[in-house]
Amino acid sequence: MAKTANDDAIDFEKSLETLENIVETLEKGELPLENALKQFEQGIKLTRQCQKALSDAEQKVKILLEENGQETLEDYDAE
Repeated sequence: MAKTANDDAIDFEKSLETLENIVETLEKGELPLENALKQFEQGIKLTRQCQKALSDAEQKVKILLEENGQETLEDYDAE
């Protein structure tokens, strides 16, 4: 079964949530060194996955904003 954009969003959200939990755990400083290193390593992997997902999303947005081969970027107005 093919992965959908919604699956990617869920994966990103889950990875980000897991990363936040790892940071909280490491900040407490209660883990033995070996466990802390394993958590840190997992955190690095998740950070790279999240960065790639954000980069991919940025590329998709750029492609969607191109009109006749030219970018048509506009300032975002939250109002």
